[in-house]
Amino acid sequence: MRYSAKDIQKELRRLADKKTAIQSLRFFKTGKGEYGEGDLFLGIRVPVLRKKAKQYHDLPLAVSGDLLKSKYHEERLFALIVLVEQFRKSEPDQEEAIYHLYLEYSQFINSWDLVDISAAHIVGAFLYKRERQPLYALALSKDLWERRISIISTFNFIRHNEFGDTLNISKILLNDKEDLIHKAVGWMLREIGKRDLKTAEAFLKKYYKKMPRTMLRYAIEKFDEEKRKNYLLGRI
Repeated sequence: MRYSAKDIQKELRRLADKKTAIQSLRFFKTGKGEYGEGDLFLGIRVPVLRKKAKQYHDLPLAVSGDLLKSKYHEERLFALIVLVEQFRKSEPDQEEAIYHLYLEYSQFINSWDLVDISAAHIVGAFLYKRERQPLYALALSKDLWERRISIISTFNFIRHNEFGDTLNISKILLNDKEDLIHKAVGWMLREIGKRDLKTAEAFLKKYYKKMPRTMLRYAIEKFDEEKRKNYLLGRI
């Protein structure tokens, strides 16, 4: 069956809820000078979007691209949910097409939830058995969201107990000025610690005094109380 972006937009707008949209405007920091400035919301919750996306497993990539350019957050999120599921079930040539579409439209993957729901499942999954240099280029980007894509993509490698790229990119982002990068790096370091505490602590002991406070707090969140206190007080 053929679908157009307009067909899907009509369906999604039937699911819109003004009260939820107002809540989302506050939650995603859309005020002047905030990271989500100017973003617009229909007011559709993620479980509803996921349920609807299951009906569009064969959505053409061109339509997903059109939706990614939408001014509405949920339409971009819908497209990413579809792309993640398509990537999971794709043959290698289709995986590559999805990966390239994702990076081509990265300027529209412009919120932490959009990155977090998709980067590891598409970029990380595609690069898992390939050259990973594209992640380092993203880590050096001037764009906040591309830098977040770089570190969150490595979650795929962490799940395979490969930590080197996460640690290398964490070093690149160590002095990043954005709080959303501090949180992302800290989160990935915490995930390494869940699997290999020795590796995580070797990195932390070397760099924790240089880390932004938020990054450190996220990284040590699962440590016992005394160890957390010692890191925060610089006693390690």
